[in-house]
Amino acid sequence: MDEANVTQQYYIATKSSPADDRTRVLKYGKMFSVFDRLGDIQIGGLGEQGIFSEGTRHLSHQAIYLWNSSPLFLSSTIESNNFLFTADLANLDVSRGDQVVIPRGTLHILRSKFLWEHIAYEEFRFDNYGMSDLLVPFRMFIDADFADIFEVRGMHRTKRGQRLENQIDHDSILMSYIGLDNVTRLTRMRCEPAPASIGPSEFGFYISLRPQQSATLRFTLSCDYEAETSLIGYSPAMAAASEELKEARLRVPEIYSSNSRLNDWIRRSFADVEMMIVGNPEENYPYAGVPWFSTVFGRDGIITALEMLWLNPEIAKGVLEYLAETQATEFDPEIEAEPGKILHEMRKGEMAALGEVPFGRYYGTVDATPLFIMLAGAYYKHTGNRDLLEKLWPHIELALNWIDKYGDLDGDGFVEYSRRGKSGLVQQGWKDSNDSVFHADGSLAEPPIALCEVQGYVYAAKRAAAELASARGDIDRCKCLEAQAEKLQKNFENAFWCPELSTYALALDAQKRPCKVRTSNAGHCLFAGIATPEKGRLVAEQLLTLDFFTGWGVRTVACCESRYNPLSYHNGSIWPHDNALIASGLAKYDCKHLAGQILLALLDVSNKVELRRLPELFCGLERRRGEGPTLYPVACSPQAWASGAAFLVLQACLGISIDEECRQIVFDRPYLPDGVPQLWIKNLRAGANSVDLQLDRQRDTVGVQVLDKRGDLKVFVNL
Repeated sequence: MDEANVTQQYYIATKSSPADDRTRVLKYGKMFSVFDRLGDIQIGGLGEQGIFSEGTRHLSHQAIYLWNSSPLFLSSTIESNNFLFTADLANLDVSRGDQVVIPRGTLHILRSKFLWEHIAYEEFRFDNYGMSDLLVPFRMFIDADFADIFEVRGMHRTKRGQRLENQIDHDSILMSYIGLDNVTRLTRMRCEPAPASIGPSEFGFYISLRPQQSATLRFTLSCDYEAETSLIGYSPAMAAASEELKEARLRVPEIYSSNSRLNDWIRRSFADVEMMIVGNPEENYPYAGVPWFSTVFGRDGIITALEMLWLNPEIAKGVLEYLAETQATEFDPEIEAEPGKILHEMRKGEMAALGEVPFGRYYGTVDATPLFIMLAGAYYKHTGNRDLLEKLWPHIELALNWIDKYGDLDGDGFVEYSRRGKSGLVQQGWKDSNDSVFHADGSLAEPPIALCEVQGYVYAAKRAAAELASARGDIDRCKCLEAQAEKLQKNFENAFWCPELSTYALALDAQKRPCKVRTSNAGHCLFAGIATPEKGRLVAEQLLTLDFFTGWGVRTVACCESRYNPLSYHNGSIWPHDNALIASGLAKYDCKHLAGQILLALLDVSNKVELRRLPELFCGLERRRGEGPTLYPVACSPQAWASGAAFLVLQACLGISIDEECRQIVFDRPYLPDGVPQLWIKNLRAGANSVDLQLDRQRDTVGVQVLDKRGDLKVFVNL
């Protein structure tokens, strides 16, 4: 049977092993680019390379040639702020007959590229370090297949739109495509200066260089007419983009430590979260991940906002406002919409517009709705923003109504899911592979399915909503919600606890039979606070046993379970955001030393992966001496909630909470693991006030010293 049908409906196909899997990524707003180390866009490998905008690949091939050969690759990198790609290239030996007439390395090329305001900018600087004049033949080949992102992922379409003939001007090539949705999509590449020759898919140049002389070529690529009309030059665009990034970086605190590896991870994580936000038309909303999920996802946005809340509450505000605006108000089974339900994802590509995939505006998630309420409660507790609370309250009430009325159709007190449409997701929790919810014998659970972590989220949502109701002065509503949460917790313990496993069942199936499988989902119950103290600590201890913990992190499924596969998407892999939520839960149940183990494990992963960037997931194989983690071949990197994981784990260990209204920062039993003896947090904000702190690891606790303070702000440490 086709693996795509077994494990995941919208499976990301792996057609062949990549020749070189070290791709580079740039993103700005709705545009992103994936390319090889040279800076070219290759057709082979995993097939994910290209320049994309709004769900369509606008450039599917780009290759440069010197003297009819690819340049010699020397090195390349992405700046630590994720803005600029640079590659150092050179010529290969150029021969005439048996004689080398231009030795290797005579010509140096500095290639750089960046994205800004929906334009791709690229520059080539040529330097002649030889003793003789050079006439350099330089060619660039390009093509655009205008493939939908789901086609790139491996889905087959029986019919496509019309690829139009390329239009050539003296300095540009225009490629275009009329989709089956009657939308014309275009890609224009323009060069400066104009080329010596130009064809339907080729720019040709002859660059004359005296010894020690330089020359520069610049290219721009636009994907829509509006962006093209606002096009500015390479240098002004670089200056404007750099200033935008600088301003964004000043909005968040600076975190650094005596551990240089931690510093590298923190810097990259900050930059990755920012890259998933900057330029997006949805203000302060992080897109989920590149390349497959570079769009709005409800669950991903909420969890990223929770991870970043103590550092940048504006992300939470942006996520809450956008999800409230797009909250479902009507029934539509094909897109899983029900009144009050929170969005799962939005797509703008051709296939989504035609309904070939249901994700134009799709609501097939069971957990985004309670998570939305949890985020609203956490944001209010942090900021005390009463204006936003009043604005959101009708949406919170709609979400609560969805939980009680539509999330719990059989009235048993638990929120379940069952696919309503024909083509939506079968599994609608965060583990959305088709085979991710199963019984101990490996048989798949029949829907409707009640996931353990979803009940935890509902419990936490009702507790949060009760506090919000109290803040609004509605004491009766507060008491009602508190009573509902208390009842849910008791019912949850009775229905989900598996004493023989010392953990909570993964789920209840249609017959209310527990799926007695040990999974990381139980760790989310700690994060939500629904577990009793005694049982919570049993779950905590088990998650760090060898069945779960590989040395790189906690697996999604224990290695002794029937469907365990460390190479799978959800049944034995390791997800950084999953580990971060678990670590946060461990801290709530007085297990900060275990949260510290997760911090050190993910730190070690960051030290072994390129650019110190934690991917969406990696394989759950045991850690082997002297080797790094085994990467998952089609994982998104960067992924917003994987990047935010560093900050939630650190918050869990330090026990940081911020109350802007009371102008206070609290450290509750702070903890730092071995390897992080000192930590500094500069410009940690509580509203308009901020503080610089030094934290020193001591034998039984962490000392917190205020180095500087701006405004009326108090810092408390509970030992």
